[in-house]
Amino acid sequence: MKYFGAHVSIAGGLFQAADRAKELSATGFAMFTKNQRQWRAPAITDMEAETFQTHLANAQIPPEGVLPHDSYLINLGNPDPEKRKNATGAFVAELQRVEKLGLKYLNFHPGSGLGADLQDTLQAIAECIRQALAETSTVIPVIENTAGQGNCAGKNLEELQRLLELVNSDRCGICIDTCHAYAAGIDLASSEGYDAFWEEFASRIGLKRLRGMHLNDTKSALGSHLDRHAPLGEGNLGWTLFERLAKDSRLDGFPMVVETPEPEKWAAEIARLRATEK
Repeated sequence: MKYFGAHVSIAGGLFQAADRAKELSATGFAMFTKNQRQWRAPAITDMEAETFQTHLANAQIPPEGVLPHDSYLINLGNPDPEKRKNATGAFVAELQRVEKLGLKYLNFHPGSGLGADLQDTLQAIAECIRQALAETSTVIPVIENTAGQGNCAGKNLEELQRLLELVNSDRCGICIDTCHAYAAGIDLASSEGYDAFWEEFASRIGLKRLRGMHLNDTKSALGSHLDRHAPLGEGNLGWTLFERLAKDSRLDGFPMVVETPEPEKWAAEIARLRATEK
């Protein structure tokens, strides 16, 4: 089974995310656990965590069907030691919030070296992740592939593989964003490109490391390095890809989340994905 959903708002309380997912007839969802444009937030209380878990159960969505995302402010690849230290502290706090809610994953962008050597940047990111793992117990950091814009690390499977090798822990996973992959030059739209990608993923990383996917069509050209989401079936990837993903039994057991730019279409997108899986 796949956990199909959308990235829903927490406005009005964390529990609202589960309620909004239920309204979409989703089987999973993504969310922030705080205002993603602020560094700090009040700690999650026991009551807030219990309320969230109650609403999650009422939505009939298991913890493994939820893919929280950390703040976009966090850059674990920052070459400035003090700024990277602050980013790591914020990252640890986000992981701890996820644990408090009883969830399994925290999705995050690996970061940018801001012009520094790529290998040094990967080393720095991995060091931050290792520290975060040491300061938490159960939550799994899930590294998201990037479109390769600017100096962002993680644009291909080679870089993601290297990050996992440097982290050297089974408690670390990967999230594949279809828009990012295509923008980075990975042709998921063709059957040949699709098969080649997953064969390389299995060889380099292993499918057991795949902990989530972002299902986004794209307005961007192949290899453009531009992150421009489009509603499913209305971009360069097309519905054929998303139906193929929905049917692919190798990809069961983790959240598949749409982050498409027209929320009014989410329910229909989720419904079609669920129907295709069956």
